[in-house]
Amino acid sequence: MSEEKNKLKKKKWSGLYWGLGAALFAVSILLFCQFYFVDNASPNDTFLKGTMINGIDVSGMTKNQAENVISYSLLSTRADIKLTLSYADKTWTFAGSDFEVKDEVGPVLTEVMKVGHEGNFLQRYRDQNKIKKDGLTVNVSYKTVLGGLDEKIDQIASEIESPGEAPEIIFDPNADPMFSLSEGKPAIVVDRGKLLQLLDDGLEQEKNLSIEIPIIEIPYEVDEDALLSAITKRSSFSTNYSSSSAERKNNVALALKAFNGQVFLPEEEVSFNTITGSRTLENGYKSANVILNGAYVKGVGGGVCQASTTLYNALVLADIEILQVNHHSIPASYVPLSFDAMVSEGYSDLVFKNSLNAPIYIKTYSDDENVYVEIYGPKFDNDKTIKTRAEFIKVLPHSGDKIIQDTTGEYADKVIYKGEYYRVRYPREGYESKGYVQYYEDDELVSEKEIRHDKYLPQEGIIVEGTAELGEGMTLPENDVEFIPPQKVTSTTTETVRAKIEKERPSAYNP
Repeated sequence: MSEEKNKLKKKKWSGLYWGLGAALFAVSILLFCQFYFVDNASPNDTFLKGTMINGIDVSGMTKNQAENVISYSLLSTRADIKLTLSYADKTWTFAGSDFEVKDEVGPVLTEVMKVGHEGNFLQRYRDQNKIKKDGLTVNVSYKTVLGGLDEKIDQIASEIESPGEAPEIIFDPNADPMFSLSEGKPAIVVDRGKLLQLLDDGLEQEKNLSIEIPIIEIPYEVDEDALLSAITKRSSFSTNYSSSSAERKNNVALALKAFNGQVFLPEEEVSFNTITGSRTLENGYKSANVILNGAYVKGVGGGVCQASTTLYNALVLADIEILQVNHHSIPASYVPLSFDAMVSEGYSDLVFKNSLNAPIYIKTYSDDENVYVEIYGPKFDNDKTIKTRAEFIKVLPHSGDKIIQDTTGEYADKVIYKGEYYRVRYPREGYESKGYVQYYEDDELVSEKEIRHDKYLPQEGIIVEGTAELGEGMTLPENDVEFIPPQKVTSTTTETVRAKIEKERPSAYNP
């Protein structure tokens, strides 16, 4: 039993000895490594052997020593620097003296000094051995002594960079489709990072450096389908001129042609007379009937009022603001009362303003029977539609005939003697009327507003009489001119006229 105890005791002491030996060996290795690395480490305030900065060996130098050497080298070559930067047809040239002296070498050297001097001893050992084997090459940018370089680049960029242009809507009323998009222009931005890298790399090789400024083009992104689908036909209107002479048809179509393809921007004010220009033979207009002082007479440009009236009604139906409009002295036959638009150079105009938040586009065309105006622009809110309504109020009675003496002999081929009469104009009753715009949503009338209140004044009849006295024994020929007395208007008269007007005149709403 005692022998077995002795064996266990010996075994226990043997294990203890081996454990103590292993521990002592490990401590010895750690102490050896510590002293070895410390003994072989370079001083913390000098650059390791094999450190090259801008081609200069700074091994063993302190940071201050290396900074003086590197700064002197950079500043010495600064005077030799000539930079030529170009883009397209523009060129910018700078000499080294154009830049301020900027000393930023120190912070760069501070970072280089850390290599092999920071971290635990194993990390320092690895870094130091790597430098001893491969060396450490660092290039300090010439930008460190080119103060104000960034500011100069910013100034150049301001002359180059552009925000780009969005694709524009192209409107061609005679094309199919009428609306398309231009390509637009991309935004242009100077690639500053690449430019600075080119400067760094280039100045390492030569001091007389020419660089094409790199740019970045950023395409202008737009949803083409959404942009084009936002444009809709807001209104259309036509009037009939099938019974007009060829000359009058020419004038109506020619005036409207001036508006075909026109684009008007938001808040833009437009004058009909300005767009169409002077109604002269040189401009293609012809002589046709015009209304003058309540009567039809020949005049160059006769019929242009039908063009302005057709446009006016299309504008009203498109919900475009009308700034100026005037009615004729006698009602026009091709539209309801209070929906005509008389124009005359220097006297009367049709003026409107694009009151929408987007451009409007106008298309006009004609055939042998009708002239047409279509207006395109943004869609109506809430599926709104617009109609117009004319209201006949009453008849304005005429005052009958007025007899005037032909003292100037203007009608000498018609009358000579007193008692001879010739009718120049029949009396014409007048009308009072109103025009309304009606707003519908889902085919339900939601509102109505009055836009016109007109009085087409009655016209008195005119009869001329000769002024010469009859000679002895002379007799007047039989006179067939019938004198018309002042008109008496009754309720029956008003209702008869109302029915006649409603039957003969076209509806104002003419989609």
